[in-house]
Formats: sequence, structure tokens, C-alpha cells
Amino acid sequence: MSRTSSEVADWSATEMLSAYRRRELSPVEATQAVLDRIESADAAVNAFCLLDRERTLADARAAETRWSEGAPLGPVDGVPTSIKDIFLTRGWPTLRGSKAIDPDQDWDADAPPVARLRESGAVLVGKTTSPELAWKGVTDSPLTGVTRNPWDVSRTAGGSSGGAAAAVALGMAPLAMGTDGGGSVRIPGSFCGTVALKPTYGRVPHYPASPYGTLAHAGPMTMTVEDTALMLDVISGFDSRDWSAMPAPTLSYLESLGAGLQEVSVAYSPALGYVDVDPEVAALVKEAVEVLSGLGARVEEVDPGFTDPVESFHVLWFSGAAQTVRDFTPAQMAVLDPALRSVCEQGARFSALDYLQAMQERMALGIRMGAFHEQYDLLVTPTMPIPAFEAGVEVPAGWHAERWTSWAQFSYPFNMTQQPAATVPCGFTSAGLPVGLQIIGPRHADHRVLAAAKAYEDATGWSDRRPPRD
Repeated sequence: MSRTSSEVADWSATEMLSAYRRRELSPVEATQAVLDRIESADAAVNAFCLLDRERTLADARAAETRWSEGAPLGPVDGVPTSIKDIFLTRGWPTLRGSKAIDPDQDWDADAPPVARLRESGAVLVGKTTSPELAWKGVTDSPLTGVTRNPWDVSRTAGGSSGGAAAAVALGMAPLAMGTDGGGSVRIPGSFCGTVALKPTYGRVPHYPASPYGTLAHAGPMTMTVEDTALMLDVISGFDSRDWSAMPAPTLSYLESLGAGLQEVSVAYSPALGYVDVDPEVAALVKEAVEVLSGLGARVEEVDPGFTDPVESFHVLWFSGAAQTVRDFTPAQMAVLDPALRSVCEQGARFSALDYLQAMQERMALGIRMGAFHEQYDLLVTPTMPIPAFEAGVEVPAGWHAERWTSWAQFSYPFNMTQQPAATVPCGFTSAGLPVGLQIIGPRHADHRVLAAAKAYEDATGWSDRRPPRD
């Protein structure tokens, strides 16, 4: 492999680690390549809201010493990694895209996945952008401005983990931590042409608890499925600060990637029975499904049989937003994203009975999907019904609704059911915009989802594509 800084920045985490083992690359060289890429590329997309080059390079030098002594800390030692500015990160403020949060306070704790990454030797590069309080499916905020799509900077990167996806796509750190409460790793993964996984709820511990409750998952965002599995191995496992955290997995996701698709039963739902899908997106996803069939999967076109649960999702999501700002002062409320303030006001009007009714629909949906997966190992759909649209707005121009959920109908139902769901690139529109294939499994079948994504990725090579750079 070449050692030029520009090319190293485009390497996956797995490629970097392989080069470390062969003594052909050092963590300092890899980190410097990534920092150089951030310096040259980030101004166009605005993916990072915090960088700390001195600390990052110090961590890289420590990793370099460990590798030289043959004693890496863990599976991702020395790999440049970004953290969404939703996760507590020791020594760095976590402002969540909000002017209402005071940066002048003690920042002395790591969120669970950040702690696991640090313990494994990951080199933390910086914090990536989020919409305010991670409330919507695009990434812009009063604090950090608009984050843009690396394939076309006039378009949105998606959200709420838009900074993370843009950073991965542009080689500004191969590993990224994101959150997903209604699609927030899968939306930007699809729009930016990267791999992302929303794991089974509880697989990756989360602290402090999300205001959006058990809708919110923490998950990896990477260049390749192999990197996603590698990262999931590191960040999974019990943490007492999360009351819903599951025990450590009994198998390695990385080692399970070779399972393939032979005789795997796959339900293909082009529209879930209610989504209006862009024709180019629909055609690319249909081609992807034909690839799955060619890999040995038993594919049947069938809908899971539920109606759009958006109203119940709104009750749960908007109530969570309202709870977040419950103790905000009038001065803090005044600096909120106006649309977020409107959503919070709506959420505050819901009653306990409204919430319980929404939870009842959620439980019924979970039961339906549990039964569905007794017949089908996997469900595949488009990740998004549309390609990335213009940056800086919540919905496309002339759209029929005002909220982001009106174009994210493939993602939020599976937050309600807590199922694992991945997005993997499956092609590009005529305008050169990425499209994602969503692969969904039953709860606790993350390994099955990743193995299918890996088989598809290997057969197509879409994950090898990188955005153009000046």
C-alpha cells in the first residue's frame, strides 16, 4: 500500500491496523494524514465542531509507542476516530449543537462507547456536528451552522449524525460514533454513501440516558462493513450506567461476517406498503435485491403489514424533546432552533394517556415484527425514499409536510421496535448522489444483518467509492 498522506486518509480502519502490524505505517502517520484531510476538506462540509490537534497527536504518539513495543491496547489502537457531539467526552465540552448549553463546566466523564474506544486505544480526533439536541434528520444548528454533503455541498449530509457521516466519507477519520433515535446514523449514511448500523437497543450502552428514551441507539459509522463489525466488537457490552445495557456479546461480530446469504430468507419490501419512493432510488434498491438473490438468498417481495406509525412516533419523540428543555430558562429557550422550540411546545401538550397510547402502538408493532421474523431472517428496504436534498432545510422545497419524519418513513419504525438495521451503499443517482440499502434483522440478530451487508458489499464494491475532492 502507498504511504502518501492523501491516500492513507482514505484507508479503512482495517487497512490501517494491518499496516500497523506489518510496521508499514504508524498511528502518528495515519493521524497526521487524517488531520491534513480535515484541514483541506472540512471547510466545505462543516463536519467537525471541535478539534484538538495537540491532544490528538499526543494520543497517536502513545499508540505508536505501544505498537512499537508489540503491545496494542485493543482492536482499534491507533485508529483515528470521531465522536458525535452528543456523547460525553472527557476533557472536551459536549454542547449538542446548542447555544443554550454552558461550555464552562466540568467535562470529566466519557459516555460508555467513548470509554470503550479510549480503553481500546482509539485516537480521538474531535467532535462532529449534530442538529440541536439531535432532534431532526438533517444537520444544522444555531451553534455550528449547516453541515453539507461531501458528494454535492449544496445538499444536506442528513442527520442527526451528519457530521459523522461526512467525516467518514471524506477520509476525516475512518471510525465515527453516532446516535440513532429515528434514523440518525442510517439517514446520513444513505445520503453520504457510508456504512452505518443501528444495533439492537441496549447492545451499545448509552449514558446519560437519552431524553428520547428507548428509541435512541448508539452505533458505528464507517467506510466498510468490516470496520463496522470491528467497532461494534469494541463498543458493545455491559455498562452499569445504562440500566438497559445488555451483557457483552458471546460472539465476535467481526468473526461472524463470513456467514453469507446462502439460504437466508429475505423479505423485500419496496415501500413498506405506504412510502412514496423516488423512481431512481427504487430502481437501484431493486437491483441490489437481485444481487442478494444471486448470492443465494431466498428473496420474496412482501410487506411486513403495518401502517405508518408516525403519529405515535411523534408523541414519543416530541415528548422527549419537551422533557429535554423542561428546566430551560426563558433565555435558553430564546436561543433554540425555532423549529425545535415548536416541537417542544407540541410535545409538552401531550398527556400521559397520549404517551401510553403511543407505547401501546409501539408494542403492537414490535410483536408484529417479531412474528414476521419467525418467517423471514431479514427485511430489506430502501434506507431513504429520496436522495439528499438541499442543505439547510428540514424538508425539500415544495414538500408536502414540514417535519423530517415525512421523508424518513423507512427508518423510525425500527427504532420503535428496537431492531438492528444497517445501511450500505447500493449505487448512485444520475446526479451522482448515493443511495442506501437498508438491511433489518430481528432483535439480537446484529451478526446476521452485518453478514448480509458484508456479502452485498463484497459483491458490488459500492463502499469503495469516494466523493470527488478539489
